Amino acid sequence: MSSTGGPPVVLLHGFGTSYATTWEQSGWSTLLSDAGRQVIPVDLLGHGEAAKPTDPEDYAELENLVLEQLPPEPVDAIGFSMGARVLLVLAAASPGRFNRLVVAGVGRNLFEDDQVRRKAVIEAVRTGEAADPELAYFARLPESPGADRAALAAFLARPDPPPVTEDSLEGVSVPVLVVLGDEDFAGPPDRLVAALPDATLTTLAGVDHFATPGNFGFIDAALEFIDAQPF
Repeated sequence: MSSTGGPPVVLLHGFGTSYATTWEQSGWSTLLSDAGRQVIPVDLLGHGEAAKPTDPEDYAELENLVLEQLPPEPVDAIGFSMGARVLLVLAAASPGRFNRLVVAGVGRNLFEDDQVRRKAVIEAVRTGEAADPELAYFARLPESPGADRAALAAFLARPDPPPVTEDSLEGVSVPVLVVLGDEDFAGPPDRLVAALPDATLTTLAGVDHFATPGNFGFIDAALEFIDAQPF
């Protein structure tokens, strides 16, 4: 536990980025430390300072690898995009490991299983080429410092990722704040909010997916929700 009595805070980044680029550069880790909270940095397998295997099979236990990095006591957790998806899967299976969740950059997209789109994203990441603006974003992600294109393609090609469904989300018994920009391609958030037993929605006006992590509205809403405003 932190010196203020609040639980540790886990920060989980999205696909193609890292703890450092998503949370440190945007000031999250500093703000949480200023609030007296212990921050638990996690890099997803294939990202940041984590190992970067290039066999999709090595990513089969992705969620469990994250769970193994958490302390035994319940934590507050904030996740963006893929990180938010991982947190929802974990909280559905092991709600006792969490106190409060903040999930950003997710909504309608969690429930869709568009294999054609998935293959297009994998190909964009693998080759670095895409004409579609959204796919072009994914194609450029492996160009960031420390990223590995083959590892990120393998990450996306992992076998049988656990689905997110209305039934699975019934297991998320902890309070959840859903944060989504009104210009985010992941939206709308209605189906996700309705599926969660205890959900609150914050909508970021004029914000798209990629601007969300550094948005002050996201930061303020998340810190208030987990009661971690800086002194």
